[in-house]
Amino acid sequence: MDLRELVSALNDFASLSLAASWDNVGLLVEPSPPHTVNTLFLTNDLTEEVMEEAVQKKADLILSYHPPIFTPLKRITWKTWKERLVVRALEHRIGIYSPHTAYDAIPHGVNNWLTKGLGACTSVPLHPSTAPSYPAEGTHRVEFCADNTEHLDTVLSKIKDIQEISCLTTLPARVEGEEQTRVSLNCSQKALVEVVALLSQNSLLYHKTEILLLQKPLVPHTGMGRLCTLSEPVSLSDIIERIKSHLKLPHIRLAMGMGKTLELPVKKAALCAGSGSSVLKGVEADLYLTGEMSHHDVLDAVANGISVILCEHSNTERGFLSELRDVLAIHLQDKINIIVSEKDRDPLQVA
Repeated sequence: MDLRELVSALNDFASLSLAASWDNVGLLVEPSPPHTVNTLFLTNDLTEEVMEEAVQKKADLILSYHPPIFTPLKRITWKTWKERLVVRALEHRIGIYSPHTAYDAIPHGVNNWLTKGLGACTSVPLHPSTAPSYPAEGTHRVEFCADNTEHLDTVLSKIKDIQEISCLTTLPARVEGEEQTRVSLNCSQKALVEVVALLSQNSLLYHKTEILLLQKPLVPHTGMGRLCTLSEPVSLSDIIERIKSHLKLPHIRLAMGMGKTLELPVKKAALCAGSGSSVLKGVEADLYLTGEMSHHDVLDAVANGISVILCEHSNTERGFLSELRDVLAIHLQDKINIIVSEKDRDPLQVA
């Protein structure tokens, strides 16, 4: 499969517009075209050890969940490990693609996989994603009524001369028993200033003007984090065992909520793969599940009676790769070989 065709298919699988604004997602390293991808190599973190594994397995494209290039590189040398990753990738004609938070948001992504560790439950995003664009052009809608046809024609003529105006319509309307014309238009933030300035020249029009901020629609079942309602309440001790089994971990870290015990039931759990402090903050639940949280955020949760389970950052993400391999194989119609790294692992361990 051609690299650009594959990247397009990966973008269709998870739109990069769903990624957080601070993230660095998409194709990060591109060998000179044409570049054919026969083997797609999946990893959570692209370390030098994982890169050597990808080279040995003759990967043509690495899909690294975490972007190995995040802050800008000023040079590509052999001095730092991230620069060396780029050198090795280009030497061996291996592309690098990272989806990161786009995979956090999608309904069939990392957080959905993490919910399976709780058992049977229903879930909704904690922070729903919005569509990448407005249903119609413009960011604002302006509406006003006028009863002077001649004057209205002049105003409309001036409005039409303003750039970034769309969906301009006029409809007959009855206002307080009088026949009038209702004008509606969409405009950009920049055009809004000019429209308001024009209408403010006539106090009657200005006082009958309504300005609405258009909202991008929510994308169903899509967004950051998940609030999970268990089908049946389960003791915290049972939840711990389920999570350890799902993530294949011998240990987790637990902070018990104030007044809670291991035997008290858990009905609602809020979770976020990776680092969940900002996503989980302020959410009402019996339990927070994530990879890592700051010490003070854990203290806040505990004081509010919320227990916290921490599993280390990438342990809440890496297990998704096996599921991703199977789902991508279907999405890509088995056109390429997809393998999961055997060297990728969390850098922390219990000593």
